Amino acid sequence: MNQNAFRLTLPILFGYLPLGMAFGVLFTTQLDYAWWVAPLMGLVIYAGSGQILAVSLLAASAGLLEVAVAMFVLNARHLFYGLSLLGQFRGAGWRKGYLIFGLTDETYSLLTSRPRTPDRQHEQAIDFRITLFNQLYWITGCAIGALLGELVAFDSTGIEFALVALFIVLTIEQYKALGNTFPIWAGALAAGLAMLLVPPAHQLIAAITLVTTTLLLHYWKLHKRTNGGEVSHG
Repeated sequence: MNQNAFRLTLPILFGYLPLGMAFGVLFTTQLDYAWWVAPLMGLVIYAGSGQILAVSLLAASAGLLEVAVAMFVLNARHLFYGLSLLGQFRGAGWRKGYLIFGLTDETYSLLTSRPRTPDRQHEQAIDFRITLFNQLYWITGCAIGALLGELVAFDSTGIEFALVALFIVLTIEQYKALGNTFPIWAGALAAGLAMLLVPPAHQLIAAITLVTTTLLLHYWKLHKRTNGGEVSHG
């Protein structure tokens, strides 16, 4: 069972180790904290893009409230991951909480795409090991990168651009999935307005609030129009 779970997670191992190392190096070179805080974040928070975002915001002297709001918005999709797998995790007992906590994008993809047998308890045990292995890969990468950043002197100028590059990729993937540019332009406009009208210390929260409100209103109008069309058609 362990070997099977390990084999299934090998692609994630080769992805999480270098990404975790990049985070660890970024953490120790940008922030004045002990190196072990980086793997501790991987243990407690366990959100790659969220951890990188937190480092960038803390390095820019952002407040804890801004960091918390930004990380919540960025990782809110994980709530839906957990809700969509509640049936699959039913009866998992003490494993259930951790299975929901460990649902990263990659783990969710693996748990929902792998072949399964009718034995629910057996499959839940494999799910648990897959989730655990993936988090261990990430924590290991964070620790190695943090130690390298602490012990090896090198020029890390520009490494913070990893966050910008990450969000560019996420934006492109989001566009490919949705085929709609409205969220992109709404986000860009909200960021521009926040930079023009709000003090720097509160720009992030203002931009997130503005774009979230805009997207909710946009969704409400589309939903109302669709329902109205269905009623009038009937």
